[in-house]
Amino acid sequence: MDSLKGFTEQVAIVWEAGVFGASVGKIFTALAIFFMFLLFRHLFSRFAIRLFRRITERTQTKIDNLLLDAIEQPVEFIFVVVGFYVAWQTVPLSDDVEILFSRLTRSLIAFTIFWSVFRAIHPLSHLFDRAIGFFDNQSMHETMKEFLVKLTKFVVVFLGLAAIIQEWGFNVAALLGSLGLVGMAVALGAQDFIKNMFAGLTIFLDRMFEKGNWIQTPDIDGNVEQIGFRATKIRRFDKALVTIPNSKLASEALINFSRMTQRRIYWKIGVEYRTTHDQLRGIVHDISAYLHSNPRFETDPTKTKTFVFLDSFGASSIDIMLYCFTKSTSWGEWLVAKEELAYKVKAIVEGHGVGFAFPSTSLYVETFPFGKPETFPIPREEPEVKDAKAP
Repeated sequence: MDSLKGFTEQVAIVWEAGVFGASVGKIFTALAIFFMFLLFRHLFSRFAIRLFRRITERTQTKIDNLLLDAIEQPVEFIFVVVGFYVAWQTVPLSDDVEILFSRLTRSLIAFTIFWSVFRAIHPLSHLFDRAIGFFDNQSMHETMKEFLVKLTKFVVVFLGLAAIIQEWGFNVAALLGSLGLVGMAVALGAQDFIKNMFAGLTIFLDRMFEKGNWIQTPDIDGNVEQIGFRATKIRRFDKALVTIPNSKLASEALINFSRMTQRRIYWKIGVEYRTTHDQLRGIVHDISAYLHSNPRFETDPTKTKTFVFLDSFGASSIDIMLYCFTKSTSWGEWLVAKEELAYKVKAIVEGHGVGFAFPSTSLYVETFPFGKPETFPIPREEPEVKDAKAP
Protein backbone atom coordinates (compact mmCIF):
# COMPACT_ATOMS: atom_id res chain seq x y z
CA MET A 1 0.00 0.00 0.00
CA ASP A 2 2.82 2.39 0.84
CA SER A 3 4.39 1.72 -2.57
CA LEU A 4 1.12 2.39 -4.34
CA LYS A 5 0.62 5.59 -2.36
CA GLY A 6 4.12 6.72 -3.24
CA PHE A 7 3.51 6.08 -6.93
CA THR A 8 0.30 8.09 -6.76
CA GLU A 9 2.19 10.98 -5.22
CA GLN A 10 4.74 10.84 -8.04
CA VAL A 11 1.96 10.93 -10.63
CA ALA A 12 0.45 13.94 -8.88
CA ILE A 13 3.82 15.71 -8.91
CA VAL A 14 4.24 15.10 -12.65
CA TRP A 15 0.63 16.15 -13.24
CA GLU A 16 1.16 19.42 -11.42
CA ALA A 17 4.63 20.09 -12.86
CA GLY A 18 3.52 19.74 -16.51
CA VAL A 19 5.40 21.60 -19.24
CA PHE A 20 6.67 25.21 -19.20
CA GLY A 21 5.22 25.68 -15.74
CA ALA A 22 1.69 24.56 -16.74
CA SER A 23 0.09 21.47 -15.26
CA VAL A 24 -0.91 18.56 -17.46
CA GLY A 25 -4.53 19.17 -16.56
CA LYS A 26 -4.32 22.75 -17.82
CA ILE A 27 -2.69 21.56 -21.04
CA PHE A 28 -5.44 18.99 -21.66
CA THR A 29 -8.02 21.67 -20.94
CA ALA A 30 -6.40 23.95 -23.50
CA LEU A 31 -6.35 21.16 -26.07
CA ALA A 32 -10.02 20.43 -25.39
CA ILE A 33 -10.87 24.11 -25.97
CA PHE A 34 -8.86 24.15 -29.20
CA PHE A 35 -10.59 21.03 -30.55
CA MET A 36 -13.93 22.52 -29.55
CA PHE A 37 -13.26 25.50 -31.81
CA LEU A 38 -12.30 23.09 -34.58
CA LEU A 39 -15.75 21.52 -34.11
CA PHE A 40 -17.33 24.99 -34.32
CA ARG A 41 -15.40 25.53 -37.52
CA HIS A 42 -16.85 22.36 -39.00
CA LEU A 43 -20.39 23.30 -37.96
CA PHE A 44 -19.97 26.83 -39.35
CA SER A 45 -18.76 25.44 -42.68
CA ARG A 46 -21.61 22.96 -42.82
CA PHE A 47 -24.51 25.23 -41.91
CA ALA A 48 -23.62 28.94 -42.06
CA ILE A 49 -21.63 28.81 -45.30
CA ARG A 50 -24.38 26.77 -46.96
CA LEU A 51 -26.95 29.33 -45.82
CA PHE A 52 -24.90 32.21 -47.22
CA ARG A 53 -24.39 30.30 -50.46
CA ARG A 54 -28.15 29.87 -50.89
CA ILE A 55 -28.64 33.60 -50.34
CA THR A 56 -25.99 34.57 -52.89
CA GLU A 57 -27.38 32.16 -55.48
CA ARG A 58 -30.66 34.07 -55.44
CA THR A 59 -29.00 37.34 -56.43
CA GLN A 60 -28.55 38.34 -60.07
CA THR A 61 -24.85 39.06 -59.83
CA LYS A 62 -22.14 36.41 -59.58
CA ILE A 63 -19.69 38.61 -57.72
CA ASP A 64 -21.07 37.67 -54.31
CA ASN A 65 -20.80 33.96 -55.17
CA LEU A 66 -17.18 34.37 -56.22
CA LEU A 67 -16.42 36.48 -53.16
CA LEU A 68 -17.95 33.89 -50.83
CA ASP A 69 -15.89 31.12 -52.45
CA ALA A 70 -12.76 33.26 -52.08
CA ILE A 71 -13.08 34.10 -48.38
CA GLU A 72 -14.55 30.76 -47.26
CA GLN A 73 -11.21 29.25 -46.26
CA PRO A 74 -9.87 32.39 -44.47
CA VAL A 75 -13.15 32.69 -42.52
CA GLU A 76 -12.88 29.06 -41.44
CA PHE A 77 -9.26 29.67 -40.42
CA ILE A 78 -10.46 32.40 -38.02
CA PHE A 79 -11.86 29.66 -35.75
CA VAL A 80 -8.38 28.10 -35.63
CA VAL A 81 -6.80 31.42 -34.63
CA VAL A 82 -9.46 32.19 -32.00
CA GLY A 83 -9.26 28.65 -30.62
CA PHE A 84 -5.48 28.91 -30.37
CA TYR A 85 -5.74 32.25 -28.53
CA VAL A 86 -8.43 31.10 -26.05
CA ALA A 87 -6.61 27.82 -25.42
CA TRP A 88 -3.26 29.34 -24.44
CA GLN A 89 -5.02 32.00 -22.34
CA THR A 90 -6.28 29.23 -20.04
CA VAL A 91 -2.74 27.99 -19.43
CA PRO A 92 -0.47 29.90 -17.03
CA LEU A 93 2.82 30.31 -18.87
CA SER A 94 6.09 32.02 -18.18
CA ASP A 95 6.60 35.56 -19.44
CA ASP A 96 8.92 34.54 -22.27
CA VAL A 97 6.58 31.81 -23.53
CA GLU A 98 3.59 34.13 -23.22
CA ILE A 99 5.34 36.77 -25.34
CA LEU A 100 6.11 34.10 -27.92
CA PHE A 101 2.49 32.93 -28.08
CA SER A 102 1.27 36.53 -28.20
CA ARG A 103 3.45 37.32 -31.23
CA LEU A 104 2.43 34.08 -32.89
CA THR A 105 -1.26 34.94 -32.42
CA ARG A 106 -0.85 38.44 -33.90
CA SER A 107 1.08 36.93 -36.81
CA LEU A 108 -1.76 34.49 -37.48
CA ILE A 109 -4.27 37.34 -37.34
CA ALA A 110 -2.23 39.38 -39.85
CA PHE A 111 -1.85 36.32 -42.06
CA THR A 112 -5.63 35.73 -42.03
CA ILE A 113 -6.42 39.35 -42.90
CA PHE A 114 -4.01 39.58 -45.82
CA TRP A 115 -4.93 36.07 -47.00
CA SER A 116 -8.57 37.16 -47.16
CA VAL A 117 -7.69 40.30 -49.10
CA PHE A 118 -5.46 38.32 -51.47
CA ARG A 119 -8.21 35.84 -52.30
CA ALA A 120 -10.83 38.60 -52.64
CA ILE A 121 -8.82 40.54 -55.25
CA HIS A 122 -9.93 38.41 -58.19
CA PRO A 123 -13.69 38.55 -57.44
CA LEU A 124 -13.40 42.31 -56.87
CA SER A 125 -11.39 42.87 -60.04
CA HIS A 126 -14.49 44.34 -61.71
CA LEU A 127 -13.68 47.51 -59.74
CA PHE A 128 -10.77 47.98 -62.16
CA ASP A 129 -13.24 48.40 -65.04
CA ARG A 130 -13.61 52.13 -64.51
CA ALA A 131 -9.88 52.62 -64.14
CA ILE A 132 -9.19 50.94 -67.47
CA GLY A 133 -12.39 51.93 -69.22
CA PHE A 134 -10.45 53.88 -71.86
CA PHE A 135 -9.56 50.58 -73.57
CA ASP A 136 -12.26 50.03 -76.19
CA ASN A 137 -10.98 46.61 -77.20
CA GLN A 138 -12.36 43.89 -74.93
CA SER A 139 -9.25 41.73 -75.26
CA MET A 140 -6.97 44.64 -74.27
CA HIS A 141 -9.36 45.47 -71.45
CA GLU A 142 -9.05 41.94 -70.01
CA THR A 143 -5.28 41.90 -70.49
CA MET A 144 -4.83 45.18 -68.60
CA LYS A 145 -7.18 43.99 -65.86
CA GLU A 146 -5.13 40.80 -65.44
CA PHE A 147 -1.96 42.88 -65.18
CA LEU A 148 -3.48 45.11 -62.47
CA VAL A 149 -4.73 42.06 -60.56
CA LYS A 150 -1.22 40.59 -60.53
CA LEU A 151 0.25 43.92 -59.42
CA THR A 152 -2.30 44.26 -56.60
CA LYS A 153 -1.64 40.72 -55.39
CA PHE A 154 2.10 41.43 -55.34
CA VAL A 155 1.51 44.56 -53.21
CA VAL A 156 -0.76 42.65 -50.79
CA VAL A 157 1.80 39.86 -50.35
CA PHE A 158 4.58 42.40 -49.72
CA LEU A 159 2.52 44.28 -47.12
CA GLY A 160 1.48 41.03 -45.44
CA LEU A 161 5.07 39.87 -45.09
CA ALA A 162 6.07 43.30 -43.74
CA ALA A 163 3.26 43.19 -41.15
CA ILE A 164 4.24 39.71 -39.94
CA ILE A 165 7.94 40.60 -39.76
CA GLN A 166 7.12 43.73 -37.78
CA GLU A 167 5.12 41.66 -35.26
CA TRP A 168 8.31 39.80 -34.38
CA GLY A 169 10.08 43.00 -33.39
CA PHE A 170 11.90 43.84 -36.60
CA ASN A 171 11.91 47.40 -37.89
CA VAL A 172 10.86 47.01 -41.51
CA ALA A 173 12.09 50.45 -42.59
CA ALA A 174 15.49 49.93 -40.97
CA LEU A 175 15.65 46.42 -42.41
CA LEU A 176 15.02 47.73 -45.92
CA GLY A 177 17.59 50.48 -45.36
CA SER A 178 20.20 48.01 -44.20
CA LEU A 179 19.64 46.05 -47.38
CA GLY A 180 20.78 49.02 -49.47
CA LEU A 181 24.11 47.54 -50.47
CA VAL A 182 22.58 44.12 -50.90
CA GLY A 183 19.80 45.69 -52.94
CA MET A 184 22.33 47.38 -55.16
CA ALA A 185 24.06 44.08 -55.79
CA VAL A 186 20.73 42.40 -56.44
CA ALA A 187 19.73 45.23 -58.79
CA LEU A 188 22.87 44.69 -60.83
CA GLY A 189 22.05 41.02 -61.09
CA ALA A 190 18.38 41.76 -61.82
CA GLN A 191 18.93 44.11 -64.73
CA ASP A 192 17.28 41.69 -67.12
CA PHE A 193 14.23 41.37 -64.88
CA ILE A 194 13.84 45.14 -64.58
CA LYS A 195 14.34 45.57 -68.32
CA ASN A 196 11.72 42.92 -69.05
CA MET A 197 9.28 44.50 -66.59
CA PHE A 198 9.51 47.93 -68.23
CA ALA A 199 9.25 46.27 -71.65
CA GLY A 200 6.03 44.63 -70.43
CA LEU A 201 4.66 48.06 -69.49
CA THR A 202 5.62 49.28 -72.96
CA ILE A 203 3.70 46.41 -74.52
CA PHE A 204 0.62 47.34 -72.49
CA LEU A 205 0.80 51.09 -73.13
CA ASP A 206 1.64 50.81 -76.85
CA ARG A 207 -0.91 48.00 -77.29
CA MET A 208 1.51 46.03 -79.44
CA PHE A 209 -0.54 42.88 -78.97
CA GLU A 210 -3.11 41.43 -76.61
CA LYS A 211 -4.00 38.10 -75.11
CA GLY A 212 -5.34 35.82 -77.84
CA ASN A 213 -3.67 37.70 -80.73
CA TRP A 214 -1.88 35.86 -83.50
CA ILE A 215 1.60 37.37 -83.77
CA GLN A 216 4.75 36.55 -85.70
CA THR A 217 8.33 37.44 -84.81
CA PRO A 218 11.55 36.48 -86.56
CA ASP A 219 11.71 33.42 -84.29
CA ILE A 220 8.15 32.44 -83.36
CA ASP A 221 4.65 32.31 -84.82
CA GLY A 222 1.57 31.63 -82.69
CA ASN A 223 -1.17 32.92 -80.38
CA VAL A 224 -0.46 35.01 -77.27
CA GLU A 225 -1.56 33.01 -74.24
CA GLN A 226 -0.30 35.11 -71.33
CA ILE A 227 1.47 38.46 -70.83
CA GLY A 228 3.43 38.54 -67.57
CA PHE A 229 5.77 40.90 -65.75
CA ARG A 230 8.89 39.29 -67.13
CA ALA A 231 7.89 37.27 -70.17
CA THR A 232 5.10 36.51 -72.60
CA LYS A 233 3.86 32.98 -73.31
CA ILE A 234 2.98 32.14 -76.91
CA ARG A 235 1.26 28.94 -78.01
CA ARG A 236 2.61 27.81 -81.37
CA PHE A 237 0.31 26.17 -83.91
CA ASP A 238 1.85 22.79 -83.13
CA LYS A 239 0.57 23.40 -79.53
CA ALA A 240 4.07 23.91 -78.11
CA LEU A 241 4.31 26.67 -75.50
CA VAL A 242 7.12 29.20 -75.96
CA THR A 243 8.15 31.76 -73.31
CA ILE A 244 9.83 34.90 -74.68
CA PRO A 245 11.28 37.76 -72.55
CA ASN A 246 9.29 40.98 -72.92
CA SER A 247 12.43 42.96 -73.74
CA LYS A 248 13.00 40.84 -76.83
CA LEU A 249 9.41 41.22 -78.04
CA ALA A 250 9.46 44.98 -77.49
CA SER A 251 12.69 45.51 -79.43
CA GLU A 252 12.25 43.36 -82.54
CA ALA A 253 10.01 43.45 -85.60
CA LEU A 254 6.62 41.98 -84.80
CA ILE A 255 3.63 41.26 -87.05
CA ASN A 256 0.18 41.21 -85.43
CA PHE A 257 -2.05 39.26 -87.80
CA SER A 258 -5.05 39.72 -85.52
CA ARG A 259 -5.08 43.42 -86.40
CA MET A 260 -5.75 42.68 -90.09
CA THR A 261 -8.91 44.32 -91.41
CA GLN A 262 -9.02 42.00 -94.44
CA ARG A 263 -6.89 39.10 -95.63
CA ARG A 264 -5.01 39.17 -98.93
CA ILE A 265 -4.85 36.74 -101.86
CA TYR A 266 -2.11 37.47 -104.41
CA TRP A 267 -1.65 35.16 -107.40
CA LYS A 268 0.06 35.11 -110.77
CA ILE A 269 -2.05 33.07 -113.21
CA GLY A 270 -0.03 31.88 -116.20
CA VAL A 271 -1.81 30.93 -119.44
CA GLU A 272 -0.37 29.57 -122.67
CA TYR A 273 1.12 31.88 -125.33
CA ARG A 274 -1.33 30.58 -127.91
CA THR A 275 -4.12 32.35 -125.99
CA THR A 276 -5.80 34.96 -128.21
CA HIS A 277 -6.49 38.60 -127.43
CA ASP A 278 -10.20 38.04 -126.97
CA GLN A 279 -9.65 35.03 -124.73
CA LEU A 280 -7.37 37.04 -122.45
CA ARG A 281 -9.91 39.86 -122.16
CA GLY A 282 -12.68 37.36 -121.40
CA ILE A 283 -10.68 35.62 -118.66
CA VAL A 284 -9.78 38.90 -116.95
CA HIS A 285 -13.36 40.16 -117.16
CA ASP A 286 -14.92 36.95 -115.78
CA ILE A 287 -12.51 36.70 -112.85
CA SER A 288 -13.14 40.35 -111.90
CA ALA A 289 -16.91 39.85 -112.18
CA TYR A 290 -16.74 36.80 -109.89
CA LEU A 291 -14.80 38.70 -107.22
CA HIS A 292 -17.32 41.57 -107.24
CA SER A 293 -20.28 39.21 -107.01
CA ASN A 294 -18.97 36.93 -104.24
CA PRO A 295 -19.81 38.24 -100.74
CA ARG A 296 -16.70 36.60 -99.30
CA PHE A 297 -14.46 39.19 -100.98
CA GLU A 298 -14.09 42.86 -100.07
CA THR A 299 -14.42 44.97 -103.22
CA ASP A 300 -15.37 48.34 -101.70
CA PRO A 301 -12.76 50.78 -103.13
CA THR A 302 -12.93 52.91 -99.96
CA LYS A 303 -11.72 49.97 -97.83
CA THR A 304 -9.29 48.09 -100.04
CA LYS A 305 -8.16 47.54 -103.63
CA THR A 306 -9.02 44.72 -106.02
CA PHE A 307 -6.90 44.21 -109.15
CA VAL A 308 -7.24 41.73 -112.01
CA PHE A 309 -4.97 42.73 -114.91
CA LEU A 310 -2.82 41.28 -117.63
CA ASP A 311 0.52 41.72 -115.93
CA SER A 312 3.52 40.42 -117.89
CA PHE A 313 4.89 38.14 -120.55
CA GLY A 314 6.83 35.48 -118.73
CA ALA A 315 9.39 32.99 -119.99
CA SER A 316 6.75 30.31 -120.56
CA SER A 317 3.42 32.04 -119.97
CA ILE A 318 1.31 35.16 -120.23
CA ASP A 319 0.77 36.19 -116.62
CA ILE A 320 -2.47 37.60 -115.20
CA MET A 321 -2.17 39.28 -111.79
CA LEU A 322 -4.95 38.60 -109.26
CA TYR A 323 -4.86 40.82 -106.15
CA CYS A 324 -7.84 40.78 -103.78
CA PHE A 325 -8.89 40.60 -100.12
CA THR A 326 -11.38 38.48 -98.21
CA LYS A 327 -13.72 40.11 -95.70
CA SER A 328 -12.93 37.53 -93.04
CA THR A 329 -9.51 37.41 -91.42
CA SER A 330 -10.12 33.92 -90.00
CA TRP A 331 -7.62 31.48 -91.44
CA GLY A 332 -10.21 28.75 -91.96
CA GLU A 333 -12.70 31.05 -93.73
CA TRP A 334 -9.85 32.53 -95.78
CA LEU A 335 -8.84 29.03 -96.94
CA VAL A 336 -12.42 28.28 -97.98
CA ALA A 337 -12.67 31.52 -99.97
CA LYS A 338 -9.29 30.87 -101.62
CA GLU A 339 -10.29 27.34 -102.57
CA GLU A 340 -13.56 28.54 -104.15
CA LEU A 341 -11.62 31.19 -106.07
CA ALA A 342 -9.13 28.58 -107.34
CA TYR A 343 -11.96 26.35 -108.61
CA LYS A 344 -13.62 29.32 -110.31
CA VAL A 345 -10.42 30.54 -111.97
CA LYS A 346 -9.75 27.08 -113.35
CA ALA A 347 -13.31 26.84 -114.68
CA ILE A 348 -13.07 30.29 -116.29
CA VAL A 349 -9.74 29.59 -117.98
CA GLU A 350 -10.85 26.20 -119.29
CA GLY A 351 -14.24 27.62 -120.27
CA HIS A 352 -12.51 29.99 -122.69
CA GLY A 353 -10.66 27.09 -124.27
CA VAL A 354 -7.32 28.08 -122.79
CA GLY A 355 -4.79 25.96 -120.94
CA PHE A 356 -2.54 26.83 -118.02
CA ALA A 357 1.10 27.26 -118.91
CA PHE A 358 3.95 25.45 -117.25
CA PRO A 359 7.73 25.87 -117.58
CA SER A 360 8.88 24.34 -120.89
CA THR A 361 11.72 24.65 -123.43
CA SER A 362 11.51 24.33 -127.22
CA LEU A 363 14.61 23.52 -129.31
CA TYR A 364 14.79 24.75 -132.94
CA VAL A 365 17.59 23.40 -135.20
CA GLU A 366 18.22 25.22 -138.52
CA THR A 367 21.40 23.49 -139.78
CA PHE A 368 23.62 20.70 -138.61
CA PRO A 369 27.36 21.44 -138.31
CA PHE A 370 28.50 18.40 -140.33
CA GLY A 371 25.83 18.19 -142.97
CA LYS A 372 22.73 16.11 -143.09
CA PRO A 373 23.01 13.06 -140.88
CA GLU A 374 22.96 9.66 -142.51
CA THR A 375 19.65 7.87 -142.37
CA PHE A 376 19.40 4.19 -141.71
CA PRO A 377 16.62 2.36 -143.56
CA ILE A 378 14.37 0.18 -141.52
CA PRO A 379 15.25 -3.43 -142.30
CA ARG A 380 12.50 -5.43 -143.90
CA GLU A 381 11.41 -8.73 -142.48
CA GLU A 382 12.94 -11.64 -144.37
CA PRO A 383 10.51 -14.18 -145.81
CA GLU A 384 9.85 -17.12 -143.65
CA VAL A 385 11.97 -20.14 -144.73
CA LYS A 386 10.14 -23.41 -144.47
CA ASP A 387 11.95 -26.61 -143.74
CA ALA A 388 12.77 -28.52 -146.94
CA LYS A 389 11.13 -31.90 -147.24
CA ALA A 390 13.40 -34.84 -147.47
CA PRO A 391 13.62 -36.36 -151.00
